[in-house]
Order: sequence, then C-alpha cells, then structure tokens
Amino acid sequence: MPSRIRRWFSDRPLRVRLTLWYILAMVLTLLILNNYVYARVQRDMVAEVDSSLEVAASQAFLSLEDENGRLSFQETGEMPYVGQAPDSGFAIRLVDMNGTVLDGWGGYQAVPSWVPASSGYATLPGEKTNWRLYSKPTETEGGAVVWLQVAQSLAGVNQALGSLRTQLLLGAPLAMVLAGLGGFFLAGRALRPISQITRTAQSISGSDLKQRIDYHGAADEIGRLAKMFDEMLDRLSAAFDRERQFTADVAHELRTPLTALKGQIGVTLSRVRPSTEYERTLHGLEEQVDRLIRLTTDLLFLSRLEQGRLPWRPETVEFSDLLTGIVEQVQPLAESKGLKLKKEIPSGLSLRGDPDHLIRLFLNLLDNAIRYTQRGGQIEVRAEGEDTGLHVLVSDTGPGIPPEHLPHLFERFHRVEAARSRITGGAGLGLAIAHEIAQWHGGRLEVESTLGHGTTFAVHLPSSPPERPSTQLG
Repeated sequence: MPSRIRRWFSDRPLRVRLTLWYILAMVLTLLILNNYVYARVQRDMVAEVDSSLEVAASQAFLSLEDENGRLSFQETGEMPYVGQAPDSGFAIRLVDMNGTVLDGWGGYQAVPSWVPASSGYATLPGEKTNWRLYSKPTETEGGAVVWLQVAQSLAGVNQALGSLRTQLLLGAPLAMVLAGLGGFFLAGRALRPISQITRTAQSISGSDLKQRIDYHGAADEIGRLAKMFDEMLDRLSAAFDRERQFTADVAHELRTPLTALKGQIGVTLSRVRPSTEYERTLHGLEEQVDRLIRLTTDLLFLSRLEQGRLPWRPETVEFSDLLTGIVEQVQPLAESKGLKLKKEIPSGLSLRGDPDHLIRLFLNLLDNAIRYTQRGGQIEVRAEGEDTGLHVLVSDTGPGIPPEHLPHLFERFHRVEAARSRITGGAGLGLAIAHEIAQWHGGRLEVESTLGHGTTFAVHLPSSPPERPSTQLG
C-alpha cells in the first residue's frame, strides 16, 4: 500500500504535490497547536479553580470552632464562595482520619469520600462530574487530626473545555480547506516561471536560439533558475554560432587548396606537356596536399583536445634545454628571412608537462613571429623562473596587431586582415592550438601588441600541471 501511494503521489503534477504537502504541513501544525491550546487552557482553568479553593479554605478555616474536642463550622455568619444548595458545585467539609464527615457546607454530600495522605490538590471522579478537592489538615484541642476539604465541581470547566474542543475540531477542516485553496493558488504563482521556462524550451530549435525567458520577478530560487536558463541559452547560442562559423571556415579553408588542385590538374590534362611541366605540376600539387595535411592534422588535434582525448604523457622536463633546442631548430628559418633571433634562457629551469605538446606550443609561437616579422627585424625569447612556475616571453618587431583583433586572436581560423594572404598566412590555427596547450597544462597564454612596434606573447606555465587521465589515441 505505501508503495502504491508513493507511485500515485509521484504521478501527480508538481502543483498538486506542493498543495498536498502544504495541507499535510498545515494538518500537523494544527494538530500540535490545537493540543497545545487545549492543554494550556485546561491547565489555566484548573489553576483558577485551585486558587479559588485555597482562598475558600483560608476563609473557612477562620469559621471553625472547637467544642469539647470536636471541630465544626460556626452556625452564624456567611462564608464566601459557598452556596447552600446541593447543586451549587461548591462544598466545604470536615473529615476525620477514618473518612467520616464531621460537618459541612454546600453540596458536600455529592463529593466522593477521600482521606489524603498529605495536604494539597486532587481530582476525584463523581457520579455526574469530577471534583477538584483541596485538603488542609488541622488539629482539635485533644490533638486529633481533622482534614478541612474544599471542593468544587469541574462540570463548568469540562463544559468549557468540551466547547473549546468542538470549536477546534470544527475549525480544523475549514483551515485545511483554506490552506489547500491558498496552497494551490500560491503553488501556481510560484511555478508560473517554470511554465514559462517550459514554453520557452518547447519553442527553441537548433535554428532559433534567440528565445529567452526574460524573468523580472523576485530574485528567489525560481528567479535564479530562470536567469541561469537564459545564461545557458546564451552559452548555447554562442556555441552554435562558433560551430557554424567553424564549419564555414573549414569549408573555406578546404575549398581553396582543393580548387587549386582541381585547376592545376585540369590545366595539366588539357594538352600533352613535356615531362618537366608534369614534374613542376606535381610539386605544386604536393604543396597543396601538404597544406591539406597540416590543416586536417591541426583540426584533429583541436577536436581531440576539446573532447579530452589529447595524448597526455607528463614527465619532468628540463625546460631550459627544451626551449634552447626549439630556438636552435628555427634559427635557420629566421636567418633565411634576414631576422635576428635572440634568446635569454637561464639554465636549470624545469617543470612537469608533456614535452611533445610544449614543443608544439613554442614552435607555433616562433613560427608566427618569424612569419609576420619583416626582413631585418628581431625576435627575442626570454624565460625566467617564478615561485609557482615559469614565465616565457616571445617578442618580435613586426607590424603589430590592431586592438580590435586582440580579443579574437586565439580563436580558430582567426587571422588579422593585413596578414591574410595565402603566402604568409597559415590556416589561423597555430595560435589557437598554442592557447589550448597552455590551458591544458594549467597555464595561460597572453598577448600584448602595439601597432608599428611589434607583438609580445607571454606564456605562464605552472611547475606541476593539473592531474589528467593518460590517454592513448589510435
């Protein structure tokens, strides 16, 4: 049965479930509150009766007289609180140690016989109603102990408590109905933004990510949810835009060499040519194929990196030797362009990382500097140790980069317009790859550039990269 109830409950709409929980909470609250109110009123009414009994006992004590060792009430005078009719609900009596009534006032005959062990209060069950009894001992001249007992019927108290109980029981269902209606209304208002989120989500498609909830209500949990949903849509829209731009850029980059290949093949096949021309054409085709291979290799590298499938074989690297070897490797290329290549690399620098990726990082930065620095310019590589890692600067005296291009410099396929020629410019992936490799090692790649004065790339690498699973790619 409980599992069936749970299934039924879980199948209800959220608004209904919230209302039911609200009603259950109200029932428990009313149950606790009603019991507390009833117990408190009962205690206060009994305490009021006890106070009246004690006052009456004090006054009755003053009306006692002792005749030959026998206590009785004076026959004259009036006694407050005590009525003479038996049904007055209030009585005073004198009882000896055997329970025999010696004298009395009011309807004491209806009070059950009882001899206490000590002074104080007691509740005695009667035929028609309960009695509240106060007992106080006194002694006769002969030394006999006699109990002065003052009693009052609890019929009025019980009647008042019964009326209170009835009112509480009648009010509870009404309160639950009002709580249910109010809970259903409030749950609807609270869940209204969620309905708006649902409608917005249903209207979103892959071709239209412009829909937003645009919630302007309170900054509560629902408000934060709506805001985070809009922020998620912004991120998704930006990701879709990047993917669409990436697809267009890939198509553009692949179309150019393929078109060149097609053109060269078509021209070569248009007529019979000498073997030297065929050889020259094949060399040209080889260059275009090499460009396609580099492009696809870089794209595959970025794809694996974004998917977390980058080969990762960290080890302790003698960084001074590694960076010096990279600079010496590109030295002939720089000299062929008439560039001066300087290095300031102190010995003893080391860090933990993947040497293959680090080589690719700095080769891309140096290749970029050599590619865009005019003949007669200078490239400088400086490295220094820090408390938390290494800091490497790759500076050139090239034309610089316009400020509007700096925020997009590490995006895939982004190239500065002045350097977009196919002769000097690559596919626009080298800096993107360098940036991703730096982040993969837990570091960062930054750039500063001034038009007409050159560009500086700063690489910050920690001594130990973050832990990553070692992967092997097939």
